[in-house]
Amino acid sequence: MTDTTPATDTGSDEEWGPFGRPIFDDPSARALSRVGVVDVGSNSVRMVVFDGAARSPAYFFNEKIMCGLGKGLHETGRLNPEGRKRALAALKRFALLAEGMGINTLTVVATAATREAADGPDFQAEVLRETGLKLWVVDGDEEARLSAQGVLLGWPEAKGLVCDIGGNSMELARIGDGKVGKRVSTPLGPFRLQQVKGGEKKRQKLIERVLKTAQAEIKSTGERIYLVGGSWRVIARLDMERRNYPLTVLHEYRMTPQSLLDTLDWIAANDLALLRARTGTSTERMELVPLACEVLRELIRILKPSEIDVSAYGIREGLLYEQMPPRLRQRDPLIEAARMAEMTSARVPGFGKKLYDFLLPLFKDADRDRLRLIKAACLLHDTTWRAHPDYRAEVCFDNATRANLGGLDHPGRVFLGLSLLHRYKNSRAGSRLEPLFRLLTDQQIQEAEVLGKAMRFGAMFSIADPAEAGALRWLPKKRVLELSLTERGKSLFGEVAQARFSSLALSMKATTKVVDA
Repeated sequence: MTDTTPATDTGSDEEWGPFGRPIFDDPSARALSRVGVVDVGSNSVRMVVFDGAARSPAYFFNEKIMCGLGKGLHETGRLNPEGRKRALAALKRFALLAEGMGINTLTVVATAATREAADGPDFQAEVLRETGLKLWVVDGDEEARLSAQGVLLGWPEAKGLVCDIGGNSMELARIGDGKVGKRVSTPLGPFRLQQVKGGEKKRQKLIERVLKTAQAEIKSTGERIYLVGGSWRVIARLDMERRNYPLTVLHEYRMTPQSLLDTLDWIAANDLALLRARTGTSTERMELVPLACEVLRELIRILKPSEIDVSAYGIREGLLYEQMPPRLRQRDPLIEAARMAEMTSARVPGFGKKLYDFLLPLFKDADRDRLRLIKAACLLHDTTWRAHPDYRAEVCFDNATRANLGGLDHPGRVFLGLSLLHRYKNSRAGSRLEPLFRLLTDQQIQEAEVLGKAMRFGAMFSIADPAEAGALRWLPKKRVLELSLTERGKSLFGEVAQARFSSLALSMKATTKVVDA
């Protein structure tokens, strides 16, 4: 199957699907009006409210309740009674919160547990009666498609297989070229595996049989796998713990198959209660981890992935992506998020693009990936000015490395953070952030310093346009950094600006030359 474009006619709300009317009326829109989504899964019920940049929505609100709605479903054929009560209570709370936030439509999507339970329709009716919320129950194929679209929202160039594990099912979907292709839904959720009689050996045979059948359909060729789902995220967090990995941001965390197998062995050899305490994982989530580990081990053995990456985006983000017109999907989520941050937080919104143009002569040899990081840094360079001057550099770094930014891998986060640190501070020596620098090569660290000091200097010309003050020229063979100044620029080139210009040249191992424009 291939990805489909949302309808564009003006029929009833039923025809529009879960969101009712379109949330992106204008393809050129930059900002997103506040949108609420609730995912009623087999294990958790989560409400997320999105806001911010249209192409890179931020989490305005995010709350999860571990209800266990699908626990025991395979054995009884019905929703877990206690889980049903907890889910209904959570939905009542979420409906009231949405009302208080002024959200007109709260989209509620239910997956495996509700669609498979004999009392699923009764639960839908009860939710509608008690809360006024309509549960949109999606089948396994649609669940796989929406989850895969969530990966594409945060990872536009993603190519490979998406693997989304829930409580009662696990979906696989092929993605590439911004589209979702073939998908398969399997019964390999941990709640389902809990009901298998005969212990680990019986489960292993079931998992192997199901995955081989799925492989015959999906035809994995050893490409990258993108993991979606809470159980996978816990395992990835434990992989970080075992490796003493310095940046505990799960989105775009990347693992080799062998490293992950080593982690699965490490988890099996350790006390789960101690691991839970070390990572802050809930008891309800941790009790499912051993079963998820069994699935993941077979997934690696049968599908033979080249790399395994974690996506923090899934079905909820996929619903937003579903609504995005092609023009909006094609935008860069990193640049859009940085532009929104500048618009809402910078002292001079719009200056970042002019700063980028002013500094561009220094980066003539930069490739596309590096240029987008340079552009993002320029857009973000003045968004933390409200922080105390003594901590501004570290706040910049923290914002870049830990913010909800799509289209940004971990080395990219640290490069962006380090360049912003140097925007406010000449030296990084002795920083508490030093462990994170090991995610970069020495050359990347040097390039981040140059960018930071270039922004630090360029910010001295924060008038309407730094081009009105002058222009930079880089002569790499002669190692000369030249600044040509207009009459206006000469007045702006005071002592502090001169010192910053010299510092930039020092980081480039260059001599300086100042001439008339």
